[in-house]
Amino acid sequence: MAQAPFSANITPGFVWLFLSPIGRLSREPYWLGFLMVWAVIAIAARMWFTTLDPSVGIEQLTIVNFMDSNPLFPFLFLFLQWVELSLVIKRLQDAGLTGFLALLIFVPLLNVVVILVLGFLPGTAGPNRYGPVPNSYYRRK
Repeated sequence: MAQAPFSANITPGFVWLFLSPIGRLSREPYWLGFLMVWAVIAIAARMWFTTLDPSVGIEQLTIVNFMDSNPLFPFLFLFLQWVELSLVIKRLQDAGLTGFLALLIFVPLLNVVVILVLGFLPGTAGPNRYGPVPNSYYRRK
């Protein structure tokens, strides 16, 4: 009896969802993952706004001001970039596409289009070469 080229593991958790680029991800956890990322960004922006001098005009604010306002913000945004990349890779793999297309999220304006399209694009029904079912990771045998 021939074995499948991969075996599904137990339903993965938050570490897999946010940090691992391996496996498949359906639309609902994809959107929920992005909502969590955007919530963290909103909280960081709120923290920044509370530290601003009220006399500073909004036209004078830049991303450099934002990153300089807290020494942890650059590390936070590097981490969030990895999380976004992992979510996009798994979503691409659910659609049967290569994860290398995830590099498109580093192209300004195109990244918004990619994220939105992947959020509405249906995944492959049944197993594909990236895993047995959506929302699963696997180990190749």
